[in-house]
Amino acid sequence: MKKVILYIHGKGGNYLEAQQYQKNCPDYDIIGIDYNDYFPWIVDSEIRKAYEKANQEYEEIYILANSIGAYFAMHTLQSCKIEKALFISPILDMEKLILDMMSWANVSEQELYEKKEIPTDFGETLSWKFLDFVRTQPISWNIFTDILYAQNDHLVSRDTINTFIENHQATLTVMENGEHWFHTDEQMTFLNNWMKNSLS
Repeated sequence: MKKVILYIHGKGGNYLEAQQYQKNCPDYDIIGIDYNDYFPWIVDSEIRKAYEKANQEYEEIYILANSIGAYFAMHTLQSCKIEKALFISPILDMEKLILDMMSWANVSEQELYEKKEIPTDFGETLSWKFLDFVRTQPISWNIFTDILYAQNDHLVSRDTINTFIENHQATLTVMENGEHWFHTDEQMTFLNNWMKNSLS
C-alpha cells in the first residue's frame, strides 16, 4: 500500500525540512509543501494542489504539520480524506493567537480595523484581513490527530491545547522544558521518537 506524508512547515521554515523526517518513516514517502506567504487564502492553493496530486498517486495520506502549518492544514484539508495528522507545536486557535499578539503590541481592534496592517516590535505584522478571515472561516476538524507540545511553548497555551484535546479525536505528548521551536539535539531526538511511535 502506497502511503505518503504531506509536510506543512511553520513560519520561517521551508519544504526541504521534510527530508530530515524521512528516517522516521521508511515505509512512507514524505513530500514537503512549498509556500512562502503566510496568509491562508494564499497558502490554501499550494496545499490543495499537493493534496490532489498525492490523492491520485497514493492510497493513504497523512499530514505532518508544524506550528502555523497546523492551522493551514486544518483550514485547507478539513473536508479531505486524511488517515491521521501529526502536529508539532500547533497553532490550534488562530484567533486567540492574533488577539494575544495585538495585546502584546498594545493594538486595539478598532486601530487594526482602521490601519489594516500594523508592524510590531517582535517581528510580526498584524493584519485586519487575516483576523477577519479567521473569524469568518471556521474550522471543523474531524481527523484523528497526534499532538507534540512543548512545556515552555510561548505562543500556544496549555489551556488552548487542552480545549482542543477535549473537543477532538486527539492524543497529546508533552516534552518537559521543550520550546515552541524544536531544534536542539535533545528536542529533535524527542520529536523523532514521538513521530516513530505515532506512525508505528
